[in-house]
Amino acid sequence: MNPRENIEVTKLIETLPEPIQEITNNLRELVFKSSPEIIEEVKWSKPSYTQNGLVCYLAAAKKHVNLGFYRGSDLSDKDGVLQGTGKQMRHIQVKKVEDIKQDLFISMIQEAIELNQ
Repeated sequence: MNPRENIEVTKLIETLPEPIQEITNNLRELVFKSSPEIIEEVKWSKPSYTQNGLVCYLAAAKKHVNLGFYRGSDLSDKDGVLQGTGKQMRHIQVKKVEDIKQDLFISMIQEAIELNQ
C-alpha cells in the first residue's frame, strides 16, 4: 500500500465493482505520480485530491470513472478530452483501463495543481 493512500478512500474503492475498481486504482496511482505533495481524502463521498486547494476527484459510475477537475474550465485542454458544461468543473470519462492516457492525464493534473499556486 502506498503510504500516501487514505484508508477511507481505499475502503470506498473496495466497494466498487471489479472493472471500475481497477480503473479507479490506476487513476489514483496517476494522481500520486503527478505530485509528491498531493493529499488524498474523501470529500462529497468520492476520492478527492488537494494541493493548496482543490485539484481533482475520482467519481465512479456503473460503466466508467470520471477523472474530474474542480477548475477544469481553466485548463488548456489542447487535446480536447475534457467534458462538461458547468461553470468550473470538467471531467474525463474513462470506460476501460486502456483509455488512460498516462502522460496526458499527469500533465493535466499538474496543470490543475499550478492553478492553485
